[in-house]
This record gives sequence, structure tokens and C-alpha cells, in this order.
Amino acid sequence: MRTTYMAKPNDVDRKWYIVDATDVSLGRLASVVASILRGKNKPTFTPNVDTGDNVIVINAEKVALTGRKASNKIYYHHTGFAGGLKSRTAGNFRDENPEKLIETSVQGMLPKNSLGHQMALKLHVYAGADHKHEAQKPEVLDITNLI
Repeated sequence: MRTTYMAKPNDVDRKWYIVDATDVSLGRLASVVASILRGKNKPTFTPNVDTGDNVIVINAEKVALTGRKASNKIYYHHTGFAGGLKSRTAGNFRDENPEKLIETSVQGMLPKNSLGHQMALKLHVYAGADHKHEAQKPEVLDITNLI
């Protein structure tokens, strides 16, 4: 009788990947990174277990916004006070805080539950080319083949 393999949290083998965001479209980058964070690139993927890998994104300030998204795409958040709806364009968001722009895009593609939050913690985004995870010996992931 055949049975479906269900991964256990203790059996997960996690790797570290490094992704260069230079001139890569924001949405395409986010979808590939979210897929790796979920573990969908592994044959042992199980929807209810965090089987994903750690991802380091460098050069977040050089991510591409296609079309008129830099001026027309608007990100909203509310302060919690009356009349506290704040907005900013994607171009301003990229200039002010490029790390948060990529984190927001990737989190939008992860499950909206505690498991999705656990997956999002494995994402590390840096505006420049320097990062502090050399000790983990991350593999360079060329996402141009995956897009």
C-alpha cells in the first residue's frame, strides 16, 4: 500500500540561499522567494509543516518596479488614530525602506496564519550587497532560471 509522505518538523533539512535582487521585477522576486520559504521546491513539501529554507535577499534597493508602479502603485497603512490613513507610492517606499518593500511583498504571498509568520522569519533582506550571514555558507540562487 502506498502512503503519502508527511514531513515532521524535526526531519526538515534547512539550507540557506542568497538571492540578488538587482534588476529583478519585485513581484517575480517575491513569488520565487515565497515559494522557497514555504518549501515548495522540495519533494518533502507538506502544507501544514514549515519545510522551507532560509533566504537572504541582497541589493534590495536595486529591485525593479515595472511600468508605472513606481508612481502609481500605492501602499496604505493606518496609524490607528482617527484620520490616520497614510499612503506612499512604491517608488518612495523603495527609496525610503527597500528592505520593508520586499518583506511586505513576500509576506503577501505567504499563508496568513501562524505558520506564515514562522516562514517570514526566515527571510533576511539587505539594501546593499553586504550581509551578516557568511557563517551559514549560503548557496547563490540564480532566480533568472526560476522566473
